[in-house]
Amino acid sequence: MAPQRNAGAGAEAELPEYAGHYRLESCLGSGGMGVVHLARSTSGMKLAVKVVHAEFARDPEFRGRFRQEVGAARRVSGAFTAPVVDADPEAERPWMATLFIPGPTLAEQVKRNGPMAPGQLRRLMAGLAEALRDIHRVGVVHRDLKPSNVLLAEDGPKVIDFGISRPKDSELRTETGKLIGTPPFMAPEQFRRPREVGPAADIFALGSVMVHAATGRGPFDSDSPYVVAYQVVHDEPELTGVPEELAPLVLRCLAKEPQERPSPDELMRELRSVAASYDTQAFIPAQRTSDPAALESEPEPGAGPEPGAGTGQGPGTGQGPGAGQGPGRRPVPGPGRTSEPEPVPGPERGPESEARSRPGSPVEGSERRVRRRRTGRRVALAAGLVGLAVAGVLASVQWSGGTGPAPESSTRTKAAGFSAWETAPGSKESTPQCAYGRDKVLCAQSGLVFALDPADGRLLWRQSVARTHVSGPPVLSGGLVQPSLEQGRRREALDPASGEVRWRRSMPAYNGLVSAGDMLLLTGTDGTVTGVDSASGETRWSRRVPGHAVPYFSSFDGHPLAYAASTSADGTSTRLTAVDPKTGDVRWDARLEGALKPLGSADGSVFLTAVDAVYGDTKAVVRYTPGSRAVRRVALPVPVQQAHGTVRGDIVHLVGSGGSVVAVDMGAGRQLWRLETSVTRGSTPVTDGRHVYFTAPDGRLLAVDARAGQLVGQTSPRLGRNADRVAAALPEPVIVGDRVYASAPDGTVFAVDGREPSDW
Repeated sequence: MAPQRNAGAGAEAELPEYAGHYRLESCLGSGGMGVVHLARSTSGMKLAVKVVHAEFARDPEFRGRFRQEVGAARRVSGAFTAPVVDADPEAERPWMATLFIPGPTLAEQVKRNGPMAPGQLRRLMAGLAEALRDIHRVGVVHRDLKPSNVLLAEDGPKVIDFGISRPKDSELRTETGKLIGTPPFMAPEQFRRPREVGPAADIFALGSVMVHAATGRGPFDSDSPYVVAYQVVHDEPELTGVPEELAPLVLRCLAKEPQERPSPDELMRELRSVAASYDTQAFIPAQRTSDPAALESEPEPGAGPEPGAGTGQGPGTGQGPGAGQGPGRRPVPGPGRTSEPEPVPGPERGPESEARSRPGSPVEGSERRVRRRRTGRRVALAAGLVGLAVAGVLASVQWSGGTGPAPESSTRTKAAGFSAWETAPGSKESTPQCAYGRDKVLCAQSGLVFALDPADGRLLWRQSVARTHVSGPPVLSGGLVQPSLEQGRRREALDPASGEVRWRRSMPAYNGLVSAGDMLLLTGTDGTVTGVDSASGETRWSRRVPGHAVPYFSSFDGHPLAYAASTSADGTSTRLTAVDPKTGDVRWDARLEGALKPLGSADGSVFLTAVDAVYGDTKAVVRYTPGSRAVRRVALPVPVQQAHGTVRGDIVHLVGSGGSVVAVDMGAGRQLWRLETSVTRGSTPVTDGRHVYFTAPDGRLLAVDARAGQLVGQTSPRLGRNADRVAAALPEPVIVGDRVYASAPDGTVFAVDGREPSDW
């Protein structure tokens, strides 16, 4: 059989022919984490085999997480799941084989045939309650129950994809680097208290899944995952269309507090009492197809697909660890459902009015809450998303543009003698990545590099480059602008004064690229490191780094060395090597305890985070001083989800993907403070000693008092046109004197006065 090809985003050019002893026949679906194939064993048994993307197979941390997924899937393997047949998480391309179950996902079924009949809904709810009972009995919390993770087999629903599941008694209930689940099907505590997520979160998800099955939409609906998150935490669910006999039970599942939700056993008892005419009709009106595109040609009497719909069976095809797709696209309205008219804003609800509104009848109560939600929803959402009042009056002005076209929009605000500004000189569909150099704000965005005047945001020049996306801001190295340190064989360097191309070169194939001083360090696929002069594009040296199979470097502004860190296979130690980027010579080499990642450098010391080798949570901050070989380790009282950090003197500030902001004093050997925010997957923080600044996925710039650990200011959200997408990485703010520069998903770059965040 010829190698299969897949042109999907992030997919390999050629997919394997075999996984272990299993021959891969066709592709059932592809997610950000891996590809799921229809396969056959030697005896001819049909299997669904997930093969991990090659890019993740090279990551020891990801391999640990995949081992966790295999373990969870084996633990729950039974009548209500897809049984695990075989797996090899240690293979060159890790894989897992489960029994192939013929039948559509719930997402496919609703898309193809519209909302389910009441009898089918009762059977679905009972089957999911039985499945969750068995999953919870073995101590696992699924955490991502959604329509695309429910297979409708002839003998009842099967729950699949345990990619982000965790033992319910685990102290590590967070996920690294990804939104934990899919917002329309997540419980409030997954947004508010992610470390306290237990079995009740799956019950909430079951309620959301039932609303989708009954209506073709979710109980919380918006174009933006961030708005959905607010609705899940604060709003009442939309239950219009849910059968009257099931609505009270679904409403109990969707209770805001975990302790108010029924257990799976309670659900089954309640369903027996309401289902006197229990329907045992099979779910499947037609066999499912391995070609997701075939669904697109069928009529859609119901809602549009839930994210991941049509990706086929198998763990990881939806939103598992490493999934790259954005959560929560809005369903297409079904028959008889039109978009809501713009409501007249009503007063925001307080606790007293909420308590008065609770009726004796759950069905009537849900209808009243739906009406109340429609009248006050937009005012409450605006208050919840912005959080703090944004001061200042924005006035539209016209801008003139240097050597390029004028920006499409820009505004200024006068505050305390500083002219805050914002401008959108490029695309409005992606976030510019910006840095500062040669008295200019330098930004890269979707095949475009531009320079702005830091005083007023005026466009100075704009240059098109070959890249279609950017993975970081431009870098000023060798006196020239290096547009973006992303993958790409062809590179160019620009004149910072005019934006003109100064050199263009074809580079050797590489897996990693970092700027260090006036050099570019390229790590080849075979582990060879090449040093390229940034000023000329000429190769200066090429060699291997002893002790590192494929070294990936970190470098820090103002420090002359580049650091390669490689963690041992068992995660118990890390080899840290300092390399002179000009010559490739090793300056020093050390082996340190634990899985460590370089964070920064100051006063001759290197700072690192100590992470859990399986889950990636940051457990401690480590300072290593090569001159004395002294190691200082400061443990964090509570681990921080995949932390990004910055170093200033002996103070380390961390921002976790779950919203934690932490300050650690390495000199005193203790954590100074910890602040929990609502920001999921914030940017790397920066600090001027007074405040800690970081950006949120919705475009907000936030400021935290560096001494007290209190939120002191934030700008308004700037979501843009693609509000349903979640960026893989956010640009960190840029501090220049008293000014802070940031960018947002709507394409704007803006500047604010860093001295008075409360005035933002």
